[in-house]
Amino acid sequence: MAATRLLLTRSTMKLSSPIALLALSSSATAWSTAARGFSRTRAAAALFSYTTETVGEAETESFRLKFKVESNDISPWHDIPLKGEKGYNMLVEIPKMTKAKMEVATKEEMNPIAQDVKKGKLRDYHGPIFWNYGCIPQTWEDPNEEHPELKVFGDDDPIDVVEIGSKSLAMGSVTEVKPLGVLAMIDDGELDWKVVAVSVDDPLAMEYNDIDDVPDAIKDGIREWFRWYKTPDDKPLNGFGFDEKYLDAAAAKEVIQETHEAWKKLKAGETEAGKLWTGN
Repeated sequence: MAATRLLLTRSTMKLSSPIALLALSSSATAWSTAARGFSRTRAAAALFSYTTETVGEAETESFRLKFKVESNDISPWHDIPLKGEKGYNMLVEIPKMTKAKMEVATKEEMNPIAQDVKKGKLRDYHGPIFWNYGCIPQTWEDPNEEHPELKVFGDDDPIDVVEIGSKSLAMGSVTEVKPLGVLAMIDDGELDWKVVAVSVDDPLAMEYNDIDDVPDAIKDGIREWFRWYKTPDDKPLNGFGFDEKYLDAAAAKEVIQETHEAWKKLKAGETEAGKLWTGN
């Protein structure tokens, strides 16, 4: 299939580092027309520009969303900073109200975003996710480290973020978020933290400062969605630590910092990386 070039909407995001991250034009689905074939968009930064490049065909195993600075590939996991000027950086993998299970490919060179594959099939949720979903760069849930209270090990991924703002955030975009709380999900015997956050630019950020500010309907909805979402594939229900309660914003920041420290050891080669691509 011949590659095609398509013009995408351009926008600029300023970060505390000299990286400016592209926000692709928002869409009701992760697969907009502009995401098909080959596409490139740019955002300006004070020191240099950041580029994302979509290669391969959408809804196939070939699809990749790659990240570049000038002509050099970068890793969205390792090279995008932990924090921006106003909050933590969230790399959006799955826009709200979409089903394709997109994720940073931690085992691939330069860690592009790709659709997860299980048993040779592309993974989709059985229904849409109702929030923006992604991860915080420069974090890692260490599978070699046992949590002292929960007695389970990390899931070998960057820490996940559930962003509950009013807007759909585009796949591959980076948004500064305010952590509100964190939920300790236990998935197949592994600890899989879910940070609940809101974009610092969302109107709700004025109302939400801690987990108790978030309506119970939202908190219950997040917990139950993640409890049940694998059951259509004959998987068991997921569980949650700490009596299924959300920990507060201060605890969420502590968890993020712990996973950042684990990432620094991974990146420095002090922890066994296994099959992960770290650029070392």
